[in-house]
Amino acid sequence: MSRAPSVRWWSVGLYAAVVALWCVLAPLLASAEQFTGKVVGISDGDTISVLREGKAVKVRLYGVDAPEQAQAFGTKARQLTGELAFQQTVTVVIHATDRYGRLVGEVLLSDGRSLTQELVKAGMAWWYRQYAPNDTTLAQLEAEARTAKRGL
Repeated sequence: MSRAPSVRWWSVGLYAAVVALWCVLAPLLASAEQFTGKVVGISDGDTISVLREGKAVKVRLYGVDAPEQAQAFGTKARQLTGELAFQQTVTVVIHATDRYGRLVGEVLLSDGRSLTQELVKAGMAWWYRQYAPNDTTLAQLEAEARTAKRGL
């Protein structure tokens, strides 16, 4: 004689609660927070200021590191960032907030290009492996820039 498996109602209830919670949170996790604003300042090659709700906020470019002003190519990196983005309307896809309170995000130019990718392609920034380890596009762009001896 076979017995029906014992059903623990609390486990079914817990399972239902987890499924319900996932249904609520999944859409929120899938859509990253973003905003659109005008670039009003260029601090250096990898940090800009963008208007958000009427206030300038600092945005650190996700996945790259550009040389500082006093370093070789620092001025050129800042100039390229300015040429591509200053006074332009951009979309910032926020990834995090860093320890300095800056937003860390991917900046999309009005034509859809990634500011980050353009800097790496031109050899004006390095792929920041520690913070974007799975970004194969940045890896490829950096390798191409190195091979072509562009920039850094």
